[in-house]
Amino acid sequence: MLVLGLLLALGLRAAISQEVDEPVTYTECTDGYEWDHERQHCRDINECETIPGACKGAMKCFNHYGGYLCLPRSASIISENDVPPNIEPAAPPLLTPESSQRPPLPGVAYSLGLECPQGYSPNEENQCVDVDECELDIHSCQPSQACINTPGGYNCKCPDGYRRVGTECIDINECRFRYCQHRCVNSPGSFTCQCEPGFTLGRDNRSCVDVNECDMGAPCEQRCFNTYGSFLCRCEQGYELSGDGQKCQDIDECSYSSYLCHYQCVNEPGRFSCVCPEGYQLLGTRICQDVNECETGQHQCSESQLCTNAYGGFQCVEKNRCQDPYMQVSDNRCLCPSTTPGCRDEPASIVYRYMSITSERSVPSDIFQIQATSIYPGAYNTFRIKAGDEQGEFYIRQINNISAMLVLAKQVTGPREFVLDLEMVTVNPLMNYQSSSVLRLTIYVGPYSF
Repeated sequence: MLVLGLLLALGLRAAISQEVDEPVTYTECTDGYEWDHERQHCRDINECETIPGACKGAMKCFNHYGGYLCLPRSASIISENDVPPNIEPAAPPLLTPESSQRPPLPGVAYSLGLECPQGYSPNEENQCVDVDECELDIHSCQPSQACINTPGGYNCKCPDGYRRVGTECIDINECRFRYCQHRCVNSPGSFTCQCEPGFTLGRDNRSCVDVNECDMGAPCEQRCFNTYGSFLCRCEQGYELSGDGQKCQDIDECSYSSYLCHYQCVNEPGRFSCVCPEGYQLLGTRICQDVNECETGQHQCSESQLCTNAYGGFQCVEKNRCQDPYMQVSDNRCLCPSTTPGCRDEPASIVYRYMSITSERSVPSDIFQIQATSIYPGAYNTFRIKAGDEQGEFYIRQINNISAMLVLAKQVTGPREFVLDLEMVTVNPLMNYQSSSVLRLTIYVGPYSF
């Protein structure tokens, strides 16, 4: 029995040695290589030339030993061990009986008395264990893909932002999922969000947040108002926005209307002011009011003179204006006694009055009322303009037996002065009595219509 076992072992060893010594030719190459019959070794296949449209879109095909890469057109590949252009790179090892101990997928490993399923191989203990195709680099994943070992096989995983279509990794257009609030820009393997002008990207890099341009130095000259996605420039009162929408220019208010001021409008930066002529003062901001120099003491009249105010100035008149045969009975009244021979044909009294009217006053206009101071039973009073109205600018309208109204009939332009003798004639038929008195009215017409 021992002799039979020894002969069987020697016979088996001779069979194995004869099997190894026989010349065997292997012409099978790994993926990405093909057999070169002339040089008798495996050479790389240029998939960029043999596969139509190997890379899609903006990707460029780069040939690689055993495969190819799809990279952006701006990319370049630098090998760690550059091969001279005239020297053929070393061919990959042939599949020999020794290399068949770790066969590439798909395949089945065989051992004496042990058969392992695909993706497994026998170990030293004659057990089937998983083959790590990723570690042994016997997988078919592209260089851009990650090899993930699984029991009995492996998976090829694409980088983030890509999805696998067949054996290739295709960029995912994330923009079609509307991740961005405003604009989305797709890029190989990723995407970026962009915002419209007036917005900035939020912390999540997807939403857009309004930018407060007013706090960031907006080019507004005076006032800035932030709006959603933009801003507005505004001006202070008295200014208006120029054509560029940013600078402010002064408004010449005086050019818009001639009625802003009584007398004269003066434009100033951002505003306007009214000025009045000499003899007037500003009432409020626009109206010119006559200064009563006689009340304020701004006159140069002497003690013997009476200060009479007029529009835009004043007049100094003598307190005693009585002329012979009249005698002064008060500051403004002269009396002609009936016992004096020269008074027979003269008015019994003359009363002096002074007034002022504005230039270009509207007509007809009631300006002065005459009133009888003494009333006698049975007496009749009539009123008339005795002197001073040669051009007919005035007329008398009698109101009743004791009063009448002086009326301005025509517009008069100042400065000008009128002296009117307004006479009241009193007739008493019962006593056969007739007398007259005169009110000497001096009218000063101011230089302006105010």
